[in-house]
Amino acid sequence: MKTAAKFALVLVTAPDLKTARRLARAALQSRLIACANLLPKIESHYRWRGKIETSPEVLLLIKTTRTKLAALEKLILAKHPYDIPEFLVVPLSRGNSRYLAWLTDCVGKK
Repeated sequence: MKTAAKFALVLVTAPDLKTARRLARAALQSRLIACANLLPKIESHYRWRGKIETSPEVLLLIKTTRTKLAALEKLILAKHPYDIPEFLVVPLSRGNSRYLAWLTDCVGKK
């Protein structure tokens, strides 16, 4: 294991698989992420415009470097159908050195 301070896990929800796939593909093509896992069929409960709502969603678990976060957030906000898309960043503290090297290689090239 090696320190992973320069990496982040980003959480983004989408209304459906088609949207989640489109967001993941755009981020991959822009070399802003190394990987996005799509977890379909989650159920979100939240407060929206003064009411409690429930919706089926897809959760994207996105792996990237901290240097790409601003550009990734801009891309997600521009392409996302929600008025206020989820974009939460979880900093990493440790990770497998070979995986982190792969992640760096994926997002480090233009």
